[in-house]
Amino acid sequence: MEYMNKQLLLNKRPEGMPKDDCWKMNEEMISTIRNNEILIEVKYLSIDPYMRGRMNDSRSYAAPAKIGDPMTGETAGVVIESKSKLFSVGDKVCAHKGWQTYIKVKDTDPALLKVPEADIGLSSFLGTLGMPGRTAYFGLNRVGKPKSGETLVVSAASGAVGTVVGQLGKIYGCNVIGIAGGPEKCAYVKDVLKFDECIDYKTNNLEDDLKSACSNGIDIYFENVGGPVSKAVAPLLNEGSRVPICGFISQYNEKDMMNVETPFHVFGSLNPKPEHRFFVVTEWMNEWEMATKEILKLVSEDKMRYRETITKGFENAPQALRDVLTGKNFGKQIIEI
Repeated sequence: MEYMNKQLLLNKRPEGMPKDDCWKMNEEMISTIRNNEILIEVKYLSIDPYMRGRMNDSRSYAAPAKIGDPMTGETAGVVIESKSKLFSVGDKVCAHKGWQTYIKVKDTDPALLKVPEADIGLSSFLGTLGMPGRTAYFGLNRVGKPKSGETLVVSAASGAVGTVVGQLGKIYGCNVIGIAGGPEKCAYVKDVLKFDECIDYKTNNLEDDLKSACSNGIDIYFENVGGPVSKAVAPLLNEGSRVPICGFISQYNEKDMMNVETPFHVFGSLNPKPEHRFFVVTEWMNEWEMATKEILKLVSEDKMRYRETITKGFENAPQALRDVLTGKNFGKQIIEI
């Protein structure tokens, strides 16, 4: 069998918001696989804020995407051909192999993760049950170290990571305050996800709203956005507070990151300093399976809810990334191939 693989290759590095000409569509035929290889037909492509950083050629926690290579990203699909003892035809897999519609890969590649059998849609293994869910789990547990009765504030609370952080916080007995953009997202966070409160940062009343919601101060702030939100949180942090820094999406399109006031400046200048650090989910790679099982159990017991924005069409990935960077998506952004 021959398969036409479509790839979106990184064509040039963006300045500010990435335009369509930053990518180039490429088509290649895949015909044969070798021993110990599998062929995956991609069903879903994950779109995440971190992708914007990988488009830059700057020092970061991960190597930048190379010009001419498929754009960095994770996909979920089904094995359609196998010359492997580890994978059978029909197995569902997540693969961190970039923006493409078919993936030919060695069966021992560390970028592969077998999806457990479950009654839950495959796309959710790119969101709540995938990398964003694990990021929330380890960031909160290992860096945030929540204790019952503490106040936890989560920015980008309706997003793929924030929803999981807040719901875990409630399960652990925290008082959970979300921050999100617009009445619809805030209502979802409060009424469906059952956070104690959700503050709309778009009402221009962030400082006062946050102060009244956090009358006992803030013990844990899970940072996803940076900018004015970090500044509103900073004066309310209690002594001994912890700040897991997952990202700062509001600043990802800045032309010169070296001159931007990041969360590290904001929290690092406080006295006393909160315990704060940037973390990456790969720090706990050997525990991923355990975390996914735990989250899967919560989802199946309806203790963990989530929402997805599914956009059809591989060619719409660039626009979907812009939507994520401007908060137009609701919940986890997925491309359906």
